[in-house]
Amino acid sequence: MTERRVVVGLLVAAIGVSCVVVPWAFYVLLLAIGLASIYEFNYMCARKGQPLEYPVAALGVCAYVAMAVFDVLHKWEGVLLAAIVIAAFFIGMYGEQKGYFGRTAYTLLAVLYIGKLLSYFVFIRQIPGTGMWLTLYAIVLVALTDTFGMLVGMSLGRHPLTKISPKKTVEGSIGSLAIVTAIAIAATALPQLHVQWWQGAILGVFTSIAAQIGDLVESAFKRDAGVKDAGAAIAGHGGVLDRFDSYFVGGVTFFATLHVVGILQLQ
Repeated sequence: MTERRVVVGLLVAAIGVSCVVVPWAFYVLLLAIGLASIYEFNYMCARKGQPLEYPVAALGVCAYVAMAVFDVLHKWEGVLLAAIVIAAFFIGMYGEQKGYFGRTAYTLLAVLYIGKLLSYFVFIRQIPGTGMWLTLYAIVLVALTDTFGMLVGMSLGRHPLTKISPKKTVEGSIGSLAIVTAIAIAATALPQLHVQWWQGAILGVFTSIAAQIGDLVESAFKRDAGVKDAGAAIAGHGGVLDRFDSYFVGGVTFFATLHVVGILQLQ
């Protein structure tokens, strides 16, 4: 099962990497991930007894990705959020009155967690000149964090990292962080990245930690909903949300760290 999980994980990463080369293919992939994830998130909410206002959440995720692609999100995000809130409140009144509070709250959470966080990969891909290479850089760092966390944990893990995800270990977390940081530094030798070694070190540390946090966040959602996996779309990995949870938090952290280390300047 471990070997199968690694192979499937690397295959999924390879598909993502190949799509990055063609911007529109990458944006379509992000949209597909978003829609699949919102479907699985709705399933977990339904298991808790309070499903989302699903059409509102799905349209909200699509809008976040599309508005980021067409470079209008920074101008219209406030309007988008207001529309999502009002639509969730209004449509929710036509369902059962019990759970109204939960349904509307979960809908907004789902759009922000999935739609907004995915939009940062659009922002990374659209960075002039180096967007493709930096996107590949971010994807590789997140993917390797998951892979090495599992491999090191299986080999050396003795101490549980958290009750939320009992199979994750302190040794796997630290080992993954160290290996990914070393790889992030080594990758700065690529001239296409235009990243200095110390910038790569900081990007590696922050992105790897964030990817692990993203994985734990989704584990917390699953434990709260009482499910083992969010879905069964990817062999050996559960659902789409199970596979890409690390990317949601890892992507926004990578983008923010580009500003912290001076690779991007705040507008």
